[in-house]
Parts: sequence; structure tokens; C-alpha cells
Amino acid sequence: MRSPVLLVIAHGSRDPRHAATVHALVRRVRAMRPGLRVETGFLDFNIPTVQGALKSLSDEGVRDVVALPLLLTRAFHAKADIPAVLREAPRRLRVRQAEVLGPSPLLLSALERRLYEAGSIPADKSSTGVVLASAGSTDPEAIAVIADIAREWWHTGWCAVRPAFASASLPRTEDAVRELRALGCERVAVAPYVLAPGFLPDRIARGAAEADVLGEVLGAAPEVARLLLRRYDEASTKALLPTRVGASA
Repeated sequence: MRSPVLLVIAHGSRDPRHAATVHALVRRVRAMRPGLRVETGFLDFNIPTVQGALKSLSDEGVRDVVALPLLLTRAFHAKADIPAVLREAPRRLRVRQAEVLGPSPLLLSALERRLYEAGSIPADKSSTGVVLASAGSTDPEAIAVIADIAREWWHTGWCAVRPAFASASLPRTEDAVRELRALGCERVAVAPYVLAPGFLPDRIARGAAEADVLGEVLGAAPEVARLLLRRYDEASTKALLPTRVGASA
């Protein structure tokens, strides 16, 4: 029996670095599992759109798809936008929506990888404060998840870990950096909890001006690619999405 196609659903951006990073991550996923077909669709700004990707797969005769949101928290896009788009998929497609990526220990490993690549030293972990800088959300569940991740990460040995947000919520990255200095952390590192470059990651970077280390976005880190495959495997056994009212033939 043929495995379902993995359709990675990214947000999209006018910033060309965003799509380039998404495609690099997808290439890594393909390399990790050569027999799996992996395609990409974007909600906005880039092509192919999710609708276009689903139609192309249907036209080719594909029948089973796992749609995986390239998101770190279950905010509006995961709860509303993506399910709405998937319900309009061609009727001949059997579509399962995978869970979002976070939270996951693999993401914490990827965050630490990025900090060490940027110059943090494992031996200095206990004297280094970390700002866990996310894009931000108006969804209370998403904000609570970021706070929980910060607490969990702190228990792995960092001096302190504070959440920060580039939009919608407070504190901002620069405020969290100053708070960690005030707490007495000898060094401060900023870990962007974002998948690809763009407007909000650039805001995080500007807010990290007074930090000692700024990590890169998670991007195509191997831990992220492994997590995509884990979410795909989990979703492959899920029930199909509810009947799609008005879906195309």
C-alpha cells in the first residue's frame, strides 16, 4: 500500500528567505526518508498555494495526504485557517491533518543547537540566561505553551529562561534581555522560537542587540526534520477529516 503524501503547509511571506528556508527543510525531510513523497503548500504570498498543491495531487491520482502545519503552536492558523482550506480539498483526496510541531523535546534540542552554533558554550550554561523569543499570538493557549516551554527549558540547567514575543503579547525581546541582566545572569542568549526568517524574526533580532548571543531561526535543523516525520507518522493512523461540505470533485 502506498504511503500518504506529506504536504507541508507553511504560512508564506513576502520575504524570500522564508520560502527558501521552508524548501531547505523539506529537502532535509526528503533526504531522511527517500521513499516518502513530500510537497509544500503556502497559505499566503508564495506558490504553490495549499489549494493548488491539493488540486495538483488529486489530478495526478493521489488519494491519501497528510497535511502537516509548519507551526510551533496551536494558534488561529492551526485551529481555523488550515482546517477550512483542507475541507475544500478535492473530494477524491483522503486528507488527515497532522498536529503542529510544538511543543517537543526535539525543538528544545534544536534551540540549543542554534545557540551553540552561534557561540554559546555548554560549560557556561548555568551562568547564561536565555530569552525564548517567539513571534507572539493573541491566542491564550499559544502564549501559555511558550511559558511552559520556557519553564521546561530552564529545568535543563540554564541560569534562567524567559519568554518574549515579537508581536501581540509582552514582554518584548529587549525587555526580557534586560530582566535577565538584572537577575544577575553573566551572559544572555536569545533563542528565536521561529521556523523561518521574516518580519517578526527580524524584530526579534533587533531586540537582541544587548544580548551576548543570538541564535539563528530553527529552519532546517535536523531535529526539526525528524519532528516533521514523527508528526507525519502519528497522523498516518488518524481518522480522516470530517466530510468536506462543498468540496470540489
